[in-house]
Amino acid sequence: MESALGPAYARAWADRFVIDELGERTAQQALDAGEPPKKVWAAVWRTLELPASER
Repeated sequence: MESALGPAYARAWADRFVIDELGERTAQQALDAGEPPKKVWAAVWRTLELPASER
């Protein structure tokens, strides 16, 4: 996320942006709840519509 959003904004985004695909939780909440990081990243990747090279 840091490469896509920048180091400062990535942390704030992960803490505040709710993603439906993660059960209406933020990326950080999903990670804290024990969701696998690959699953969380996949949801973030789709939400941000990042290029395939960022997968």
